Amino acid sequence: MPDLLALLLAAVLLAATLAAAAADSPRLPPAAVAVPGALLLVLLGAVSWQDTADTVREVAPTVAFLVVVLLLAELADREGLFTWSAALTARQAGSSATRLLTRVTVLAAVVTAVLSLDATVVLLTPVVVATALRMRVPVRPHGYAVGHLANSASLLLPVSNLTNLLAVAATGLSFVHFAGLMVLPQLATVALEYLVLRWLFRRDLRGVVDVPVHEVPGTPVLALVVVGATVLGFGVASLVGVAPVWPAAAGVLVLGVRQLATRRTTLREQLVAANLPFGLFVVGLAVLVLVLQLHGLETLLHAVLPDGSGLLALLAVAGISALLANLVNNLPATLALVPVAAAGGVPTVLAMLIGVNLGPNLTYAGSLANLLWRRVLGEHAPGTARFSAVGLATVPLTVIAATTALWAALLV
Repeated sequence: MPDLLALLLAAVLLAATLAAAAADSPRLPPAAVAVPGALLLVLLGAVSWQDTADTVREVAPTVAFLVVVLLLAELADREGLFTWSAALTARQAGSSATRLLTRVTVLAAVVTAVLSLDATVVLLTPVVVATALRMRVPVRPHGYAVGHLANSASLLLPVSNLTNLLAVAATGLSFVHFAGLMVLPQLATVALEYLVLRWLFRRDLRGVVDVPVHEVPGTPVLALVVVGATVLGFGVASLVGVAPVWPAAAGVLVLGVRQLATRRTTLREQLVAANLPFGLFVVGLAVLVLVLQLHGLETLLHAVLPDGSGLLALLAVAGISALLANLVNNLPATLALVPVAAAGGVPTVLAMLIGVNLGPNLTYAGSLANLLWRRVLGEHAPGTARFSAVGLATVPLTVIAATTALWAALLV
């Protein structure tokens, strides 16, 4: 198939896949577009069966881990972890909406880092919104904090974001080494998000909370122990060359068996929580992006991304990555950028991650997490222009600060 025709067809199929993801309709899941689209391109000769099989093998461990972590987060939620943590956060805030924002920011950053941004968006967001309504404080600042931190607090660990999982293999870094390099960017980003959101919504945060929270449900000890042990297991597993899916699977086994035994959940409900169709969507998306790469995109990105590990080069990589994430969504952007960034070494890959993780706070189209967040918020969701206006106040600052922090960490 001619390069131009293959490029155009893959681009159309990618756009259709992302449109299906944005619509989030059970009648047409994105996997129902991505997988047949990928097969069509293979049958038409736009990509070989061998290249397709190699790509599927490369992303399969990442997809398996994603499925297991989604299930772990759902099981932890059924144990009451998110309800308890939100109630504890609200009680600590007392009668101050500003203190509530502070604690919601910290909570969202921790949940995102440990259980991934999907857990923050799908499980934590509704609890935070319900808490704000219960306390009779404005939802906007706290809703934005959760939404923004779902993207921007996902720098710390390889497991925090699917984009990290897709890129970490290209760095050759262990779990601990990755976290060590990204801790400064993470701290700088979270601090700036909090300060900017606090300033933007200063009017909403004035006054005293009408209905402070005094009661907190019982501590979900088992969920806390399992999640903590799982995160510790990620670090240990990376040191001995074991895939992170196994510590996560152990956590799922403990909580899943307990809940099945007590009839708090069923196997069917656990399969639904694992979201297998989303895993198929990622596989199909990887093949679509592969076709784009083979027929011109990779050459273009090699020409655009600068070489070197100096501050200006890293800022350029992060900026270009953020722009691409908002143009085509950060998941396909990551799939396209990883092979090119890997040629520049660890600094380039990590700068690319800063761009694709923080950049999506600029537009709803920037990440699937944004689209899920908007759906979860419902009537409280901001309009497109309002969302981008707030993003314009945070994204440039956080991208620059995080990249500068990364550059400093690399010098140590």
